[in-house]
Amino acid sequence: MTEALPHPAGLYNDERAARLVESLDSVGEAERGFFHDQGYLAVRRAVSRQRVRAAAAAVDSLIDGGGPSFRGVQFEAGGRRKEQPPRRRRLGVRKLMKFVDYHPALKELSEDPGLLGLVSSLMDGQTPRMFQDMALLKPPGGREKPWHQDMAYFNVSLDTPVIGLWIALDEATAANGALHVIPGSHREGPRNHFNRRDWQICDTDVAPGRDVVVPLPPGGILLWHGLTHHGSPVNHSRRRRRALQFHYRPAAAEETTTEERLQVYGGEVRGAEC
Repeated sequence: MTEALPHPAGLYNDERAARLVESLDSVGEAERGFFHDQGYLAVRRAVSRQRVRAAAAAVDSLIDGGGPSFRGVQFEAGGRRKEQPPRRRRLGVRKLMKFVDYHPALKELSEDPGLLGLVSSLMDGQTPRMFQDMALLKPPGGREKPWHQDMAYFNVSLDTPVIGLWIALDEATAANGALHVIPGSHREGPRNHFNRRDWQICDTDVAPGRDVVVPLPPGGILLWHGLTHHGSPVNHSRRRRRALQFHYRPAAAEETTTEERLQVYGGEVRGAEC
């Protein structure tokens, strides 16, 4: 695996941990208010260990070729390819895309009534529709996902409530690439994005002094608003970090065009500099 490009020192702060709600049953009006104010909500216990194990096994099965027609495996630069033994090949994979229809354990999680009910409540009762599904894998040495806003990737209007749902399949720690968020950043509007280490907010436009890291046990979840600044540093540990990520928007929401999106988020398109 090739070495990840370095990010500037101090871009991620591991000293402040995010506030965690204990379980889905603990989420009430105060927690929903916290989400709307801070732009994220983390729950320590949301998915059972049995379902986490089944989902993790399903991810590895798809990497190993268990879905013959599945073509959604994306490798790290220099990652191990199909000719490698399964255990080594898994360590070269960065992402799975559009996988829910290839394994029932993954499909069931994306449609879990408890999780969808929480997403709906954060959308003020609107019916959520999943429009993106990914497995985000960070093997030892796995590279950074720089700070960004998810809305910069999606062709939806600025007022569309988009919510990301991240489910930890392994323990996520500061050492192995847990997600970081900037609380309250969703209330500051869209930011210019640039193609640097990835499609990202300019490093100088990030507020690491407000950064909180979100460590989660297997089965823990993180939800965030589509405008919340978030990112994930390099995995400096010897342990793999696997997670599922689903994005939801209201079923009635309509798409816009890529050109319209780039006029809002595309830094170079708008003449901005990074």
